[in-house]
Amino acid sequence: MINRELIRIKVVQLTYAYYQNGNKNIETAEKELLFSLSKAYDLYNYLLALIVGITHESRRHLEVAQSKARREGTEMPSQKFAYNRFAMQVEENKMLNDFMESKKLSWDDEPEFLKKIYTQITESQIYKDYMESTEDNYDADRELWRKLYRTLIQDNADLDALLEEQSLYWNDDKEVVDTFVLKTIKRFEEKNQSKQELLPEYGSDEDKDYARKLFRATIMNADEYQHFMSEVSRNWDFSRLAYMDIVIMQIAIAEIMTFPSIPITVTINEFVEIAKFYSTPRSGGYINGMLDTIARHLIQSGRLMKRMEERS
Repeated sequence: MINRELIRIKVVQLTYAYYQNGNKNIETAEKELLFSLSKAYDLYNYLLALIVGITHESRRHLEVAQSKARREGTEMPSQKFAYNRFAMQVEENKMLNDFMESKKLSWDDEPEFLKKIYTQITESQIYKDYMESTEDNYDADRELWRKLYRTLIQDNADLDALLEEQSLYWNDDKEVVDTFVLKTIKRFEEKNQSKQELLPEYGSDEDKDYARKLFRATIMNADEYQHFMSEVSRNWDFSRLAYMDIVIMQIAIAEIMTFPSIPITVTINEFVEIAKFYSTPRSGGYINGMLDTIARHLIQSGRLMKRMEERS
């Protein structure tokens, strides 16, 4: 689940924090980087488990409604949502249950939030259409939760506030992690039952090594990379730039110089997007031009053995 997009963002955050911290210790900072990435994986599992938490809340409401119907002799309420096939599969998922137990994570401590989001769901048109539909199969059940997640969970201010209270890391991670949760929902198959595989923490050992190498190269070669910056802009006044711009360019140069298999255009595009979010409104365009010029200069001077692809 932890991909290079997320790793780049974390390296930007941790590198910026490293320079802001008076007690610079690269070993400590590297541990913090890996811990921060692991917290993103915690969030991935926690958000998947929210489906289970909401399902449990719906069953509590169902029991009350059933008791009332028995007392009054009225029609029994539908169990369609409370026993949604996809939600039950998530509820029984072995990987998720093992992870939640090992990390001592649970939605049981958030009854007020579960009540509120359950109400939001039952008042939504998505829910009403589902309950009224005659389509009654696994695919429809899974599609309901994909729609509910995209509409009511992915962009939910109450959930964002709750996550920020629980972990300083989670608020920044949620936007990226949401995409992985939605990907996981789409990948679920009924035939896999409780053995459905979730996304692993790292796709490969290579990605974990990439995080370490990128961070270390950024810090250890800082003077050299900033020299590259100044070579293509002789009159550049560092003090007039947003400090985050310098950090982002330094990391981008580290990636360009350290990882031969990553195309230069990929690196530039990825860090330009990060700059748009984490720095000033004008940073993306400036960093785009600077990195392009730096890469061409390093190739021409023989210090970079990469081909510069034409950019669209």
